[in-house]
Formats: sequence, C-alpha cells, structure tokens
Amino acid sequence: MGKLGDGRAIAVKQLSVASRQGKSQFVAEIATISAVQHRNLVKLHGCCIEGAERLLVYEYLENKSLDQALFGQRSLTLDWATRYEICSGVARGLAYLHEESRVRIIHRDVKASNVLLDADLVPKISDFGLAKLYDDKKTHISTRVAGTIGYLAPEYAMRGHLTEKTDVFAFGVLALETVSGRPNSDPSLDEEKLYLLEWAWHLHENNQEIELADPKLIEFNEEEVKRLIGVALLCTQTLPSLRPSMSRVVAMLCGDMEVSTVTAKPGYLTDWKFDDITSFVRTDEATKGTDTSHYTSSSSTSIVAEAEHLSRNGKPLLHDLVGEGR
Repeated sequence: MGKLGDGRAIAVKQLSVASRQGKSQFVAEIATISAVQHRNLVKLHGCCIEGAERLLVYEYLENKSLDQALFGQRSLTLDWATRYEICSGVARGLAYLHEESRVRIIHRDVKASNVLLDADLVPKISDFGLAKLYDDKKTHISTRVAGTIGYLAPEYAMRGHLTEKTDVFAFGVLALETVSGRPNSDPSLDEEKLYLLEWAWHLHENNQEIELADPKLIEFNEEEVKRLIGVALLCTQTLPSLRPSMSRVVAMLCGDMEVSTVTAKPGYLTDWKFDDITSFVRTDEATKGTDTSHYTSSSSTSIVAEAEHLSRNGKPLLHDLVGEGR
C-alpha cells in the first residue's frame, strides 16, 4: 500500500511475467485499460516504467479479496444479502466488460481472489485486461490458455477456445463458492462433496439446493439461494451456447427474468479430476523458459493438464500488497 501526492491510497502490482511490448505499446495498452471504468471494476490509475520493470498503480481496496472473506481466517463476516449483492455486482462488472465497454474485454481469470471488496463491501473485479501485458508473442488466441483450475470452462481448458462464455463459466463457479462459503475443490470433505460443481448438481437433482448454503450464515433468503444456484448451474453448462450472457445473468439475479430450468449437469469438473486446484498448465516445447505460474503459452492444441502449486517468484504482486493470496 502507498499514497499518491493527493493522499489517495494505492496498491502497486509488479508484473510477474516480462512483457515483450515496447514502452509506447505498453503505455498505450495501460491508457486503454485505464479508460474502462465501472463501479464494479478496480480502477487502474496508471503505470510506472523503469527499464524492464512494469508497475501498475491501482486504487486500494480496504477489505481485500473475496476469497479471504469466504475461506480465510478473517473477522470479516458476509451475510446473505451482502453475498447476493457481491455476485450481482460481479455480474454487472463482467457484463460491462463483455457488452458495454468501448473495448471488449474477456477477463480470462475470474475467481474469488480477483474480486476485491471496498470499505462498503462493494465488489470490484481486478486484473481485467492484463493478458496482453504479459506476453506479446504472435500466438493465436486459441492456442493460449490462462486461468486457474477449477474455474476453467471445458472448451477453453481442452481446446483453448476463448469467448465471453469462458468468463460466464468461471462466474458460475464463483457464485457457488459464494453461496457455500467453500472453494470449488476441498480434499478435506467426503468424496461426494469434494468437487463443488458435482455436489451442487447432486443437491439440485434431489431438490435439496438449500443444503449448499454456508452453515456460517445465520439466516438467508431461500428463494435467492435457489435462484443464485440455478443461475450458477446455467453458467457452468458444458456447451457454451447453453450458458447465458452476463447481461442475462444480471437480469435473472435482479428478478427481471425467470431462471431457465437446468436439465444438464455442469461440465469440466465432472469429467476431469485433479489433485490440486491451484493452477492449470499446458506443457510442450513452447513453454520452456516461460514462467507458468500465471499462464503458459502453447503452440499445440493437444493438452496436458496437471495441477501444480504456484511458486512465488520473489516479486511483490498487488495481491501481496493488499494481503491477498494468489
């Protein structure tokens, strides 16, 4: 955390993967991202460049990340109304990036640790639009996979096919985590509850969705819990065409549109098993010498999926400075 000359609190992020862009390209990209402003997006004030170093200057968010509030050992308590509004706010932010912003942006790494909370617990999506700042290799978008295992849509994880529906899938997982107060994979739980998507679908099939609600919640609105779970299951459908747009998600959460009946089980985690949920890596000769702790660039459409723990590279990240683990 730091302060600008006018007293505004800031958080500084040092890019952990060297950008191949020149200074002018980098500054132009930052200017574009800085112009994208919405109540539910973290504001990027600007950047600092010195030699090969690339620093990003963000607004500082007092209540840190959603994953810390949900899964961490913190005193911050999120009641049901706050959780529902957090999901609605994230949905509005993504809808803006996908459909309303002058520059269409696909986040590619929507997850609880990339949702920050301000003093009033208003959710703000962080790290949007950063993909181009990490590596500027001339690689087709369908051969590059970025993201975190457990949140990756099947068509993206398996074929590298990236659309806005990739973010929609990740939002669905995030919504289920917010309802349940648990991460998308928890090896400490019984096998039937190990994978959140599988457990949520099992409860849905048996008309027991309410059991997914976080036991730490003193009270909650049952209708809203069922609505949010229904939306989440729609968002995590295997086929992208069956997932709603984020603007439709917003309408369903606001009650302006009925939640469609879910008839098919969610995808990805029901078909692929992993020993760890921290990261997703595509490996081949193109990845040698590349820092895969954030993402791996690949020239092959064949896939080798494995989970490995992210290694700290010793450089301060925005998450470190605001107390957010990555």
